Amino acid sequence: MPKQLSLHCRDGYPLAAQLWLPPGQARGSVIVSSATGVLARYYARYAGFLREHGYAVLTYDYRGIGGSRPASLRKATIRWRDWGDLDFDAAVRWMRQRDPDGPLVAVGHSIGGFLPGFAESATEVDRFLSVGAQYAYWRDYAAAQRWQMFAKWHLFMPAVTALCGYFPGRRLGWLEDLPAGVAREWAFRRSRLEQSYPEHERAEVLRRFAAISAPILAVSLSDDEYGTLPAIARGLSYYRNAAVQQVQLSPAVLGMEQVGHFDLFRERHRDGFWQASLAWIGEGRNPWSGEAQPSVSEAC
Repeated sequence: MPKQLSLHCRDGYPLAAQLWLPPGQARGSVIVSSATGVLARYYARYAGFLREHGYAVLTYDYRGIGGSRPASLRKATIRWRDWGDLDFDAAVRWMRQRDPDGPLVAVGHSIGGFLPGFAESATEVDRFLSVGAQYAYWRDYAAAQRWQMFAKWHLFMPAVTALCGYFPGRRLGWLEDLPAGVAREWAFRRSRLEQSYPEHERAEVLRRFAAISAPILAVSLSDDEYGTLPAIARGLSYYRNAAVQQVQLSPAVLGMEQVGHFDLFRERHRDGFWQASLAWIGEGRNPWSGEAQPSVSEAC
């Protein structure tokens, strides 16, 4: 079982977190960052797997989600950007304080693979593994589902959020409840990320992404309706000084009929994707280098 702890962000906000420690000396440290509206406990089995292979692993709930939810979401002033600028930043600083010199790897799912660029401390990370990482610009959704997803996330979600003061995703069976600021930022995101923020903040946002030079392995699935190749490329274009490798896997390569956006962190991938991910986490070696590599082109 993991050790329960509280991370304190620069602004004083406490985050519920879990530390998974191996029985002996750790080979390195891993931070696992969640998708939007997904609890940290969804990644518990993967964290436990990494622990079994000798890694100290930190999982955490973003502010407004799960154990990091305030008493009232209606009064919360939480932005999507805060999850990177403040929350991921706190996770990196905590893990670096715990082990200043050991290797530190960040594994991020969906927005969790994109938001490290907001964090000042992200330059302390040695390697990144992103899975379906993008920031949900609607034109990048898979063509077959695009208009249905647009109606769901960019029309219905902001309308319900305006009515309730937050997005009641749990009640609707659409992930977890979301703070209003997060829901609106998702709903009204423009093609250029920085255009979602005041003009005087944009240069700093871009500078932080550009400051990251650590290697990134960006994994996507061919049947992922969110993390399409244009979506992945759009997000990666902000990491312009990082050494990027991009891989798109088909479900067949993983021995599955379908995988989609959320499935890779389920137990059934223990002997497949999970095992293969250890090569990148431990050695910086792309275990899928034999697969066709899509080019990372400018999508914005």
